[in-house]
Amino acid sequence: MKKMFITFEGGEGSGKTTIINRLMQELKDKNIKAFQSREPGGSKISEEIRKIILSVDNTKMDYVTEALLYAASRRQHLEEVIKPALKEGYLVICDRYVDSSLAYQGYARGLGIDEVYNLNYYATGGLLPDLTIFIDVNPEEGIARISKNNRDKDRLDLETLAFHHRVREGYLQLVKRFPERIKRIDGNKNIEELYSEIRKVIFENL
Repeated sequence: MKKMFITFEGGEGSGKTTIINRLMQELKDKNIKAFQSREPGGSKISEEIRKIILSVDNTKMDYVTEALLYAASRRQHLEEVIKPALKEGYLVICDRYVDSSLAYQGYARGLGIDEVYNLNYYATGGLLPDLTIFIDVNPEEGIARISKNNRDKDRLDLETLAFHHRVREGYLQLVKRFPERIKRIDGNKNIEELYSEIRKVIFENL
C-alpha cells in the first residue's frame, strides 16, 4: 500500500462526509486497515477547540486568532491521533487538514496562503497528506444542500456567498500549486458518479 494518509477537502456541502463514510465501509469490506478522523477536532482537546472555532457566538473572532486555533487543534490531533495511527500501519482518512486553512484563512480571509502554510508547517512539522481529494462543488449548490439537510448551522455557515466563492478560488489555487498531491473531482455530479470517480482515484494509489 503506497498511500497511507489521505485527506478530503471541499467547501461547505461538498459531500465529503457522505463519501468518506461510504469509502470506510468499502475499505472495511476489503479488510483494509483504515482509520477515520476529522478536523477541526479528532481528539478530546481538538474537539474542544472546534467548539470555540465554530460557535455562532464567536462571530467577532479575529482572523489570525482563527488561523492559530485551527493550527493548535491540528497539532494536538496530529500528535495524539494521526501519527500514532500511521505508525500502527493504518490507512488514515481525514475530513479536512492543512489545505482547509490555506483555502479558508489563507485565501478567503486574505491572510496569505504562504503565511498560513508557514504557520501550519510549524504546527505539523511539515507533514502533508500523500493524497488529497478536493471535491469541487459550486457554492450555491453546496449551501442549498446544507439547507436541505437541516443540520445545525455553525459560524462558517453564516458567511456570505462571496466568501464561499473565495474559498473555492483558494482551493483551485492549491490544485495548481500541488498538482501531484491534490486531485480535483467535480462535486456537482450525483452521489453514485461522484463516489465511483473518487474510489477509482484512491484505489489506483493504494
